[in-house]
Amino acid sequence: MEEKVFTSGSPEETERIGFEFASSLEKGSVVSLQGTLGAGKTVLAKGIARYFGITEAIVSPTFTIIQEYDGERMKLYHLDLYRISGDDEFESLGGEDFLYPDGVSLIEWSEKISDMLPDNTIYVTISIKDDDKREIVIKGGRK
Repeated sequence: MEEKVFTSGSPEETERIGFEFASSLEKGSVVSLQGTLGAGKTVLAKGIARYFGITEAIVSPTFTIIQEYDGERMKLYHLDLYRISGDDEFESLGGEDFLYPDGVSLIEWSEKISDMLPDNTIYVTISIKDDDKREIVIKGGRK
């Protein structure tokens, strides 16, 4: 499994990394965004959305759980599973449809449904470092 590691010193840099990463995504991609609260998952998602030509504001969908965007290049689904209890609740919300999307799915807090994620899921882990920089590790993808 290929691994790429990036260091970001600012939200703008994290967004730029997301923009560049998005060029590797294709229809059907599922991206697991992992990291603590405030790590920069939504900031990275903003860069991905910008690459797809989405101009509306990207915010964490914590309270709506699923936010859908129609981009110029592709549809984007942004899921935030922070408030769900696990696989059963995800299934009852119709979440499985977003694991095999007609666009790209970005899933924050995907560890809550880790057994359900497709084999070709791309894992992005964002860690906050001592100097307030972010380490962004990207692993996986199409086999």
